[in-house]
Amino acid sequence: MSDDHSAHQRALDAASAREYSRSRRLARRDVLLSIFTPIGLLALWEVSARLGWIDARLFSPPTRILSEGAKMVTSGQLWTNLWPTLVRLMVGFVTGSIAGIIVGLLMGVSRVVRAALGPMFTALYALPKIAILPLLLLIFGLTETPKILSVAISVFFILQINTVAGVLQIDDRILEAARAYRATGWRLFRFVLLPGAVPSIFTGLQVAAGSGVIVITAVEYVASNQGLGFLIWNSWLLFQPAQMYVGLIVVSLLGALLTWAVVLLERAIVPWRRANTLTKKRTK
Repeated sequence: MSDDHSAHQRALDAASAREYSRSRRLARRDVLLSIFTPIGLLALWEVSARLGWIDARLFSPPTRILSEGAKMVTSGQLWTNLWPTLVRLMVGFVTGSIAGIIVGLLMGVSRVVRAALGPMFTALYALPKIAILPLLLLIFGLTETPKILSVAISVFFILQINTVAGVLQIDDRILEAARAYRATGWRLFRFVLLPGAVPSIFTGLQVAAGSGVIVITAVEYVASNQGLGFLIWNSWLLFQPAQMYVGLIVVSLLGALLTWAVVLLERAIVPWRRANTLTKKRTK
């Protein structure tokens, strides 16, 4: 009996080792694909432009874009447009996130607030945020306020929706257990409702990061003489495609970096979520 048990344990250990090795190989493959796929596409773009397969006047080859980007960095032109966009984005993102989380928590815990504000917010969320810009310009004029508010409004609705969903999806058994231990009011909110909603809040922050970048870029197209959106639009008007591509690349990197910062913050604040994800992957 003991020999059978030992043989069974060895078989399990061997299977586990094989699965671990397979997971490592797949992880290495994924990393290589994520690196070499964009490199291969850039190389194809470069060759196509050099050989005339595509119009190099419209699709500037990557080497020319890189050279133009270096010139813009050296001259300060890129930083002059990056800094205003970064300030507007961060102020609007932080303001909209805080307001959205607070209102979402209130709607999640109060049926009265949810009934009063829910239908109105649903209608306003469907309204394109760039469509609100003329009204904001009419109220605040050509200042920084309309640009920041456009981002804040966009971010607000995403966080509000995700926060409400996070509170409402908390298991009723958890709430019953908390009340059984006399966790009510602030204690219930602090130790049960808020932690339960945090994963949904961070999901909302990741979505809002991309949405905020889209909105500020679109706003700067039409209501700014500085910023990455202005740089892209002005480059198109002056038929300077290399500069336009530099602006597009920087906007993409800005969105990726902001999303990455949110992911890192989530890992620091909600470490158990990443652990649960890894456990699920290993059990598949």
